Amino acid sequence: MAWENSDRKARLPADWPKRVAAVKKRDGGRCTWKLPSGARCPRVGTDVDHRDPGDNHDLRNLQLLCRHHHDKKTAREGIMGRRRKKRVKKGRPQRHPGALG
Repeated sequence: MAWENSDRKARLPADWPKRVAAVKKRDGGRCTWKLPSGARCPRVGTDVDHRDPGDNHDLRNLQLLCRHHHDKKTAREGIMGRRRKKRVKKGRPQRHPGALG
């Protein structure tokens, strides 16, 4: 979702800048994404991200990511959201009227 079409910024708590600073300090200014090798991404963290989608702004739910990994996570969440929406819209498959049992 593009920021221009979102009310996300308005839903952030008043102390959001303090939370951002705390997350940056806690995470050492580096992206926290785990690479396939198990090592941590070496890039500078630029985006404070919610681990679990929604409006839980608790520091335990916030992580520092580089732009690349934030975009990657956001894209994956978008795909999963569209899949869930499609499953709900599609509904439960109906049995064929000629099926036995």
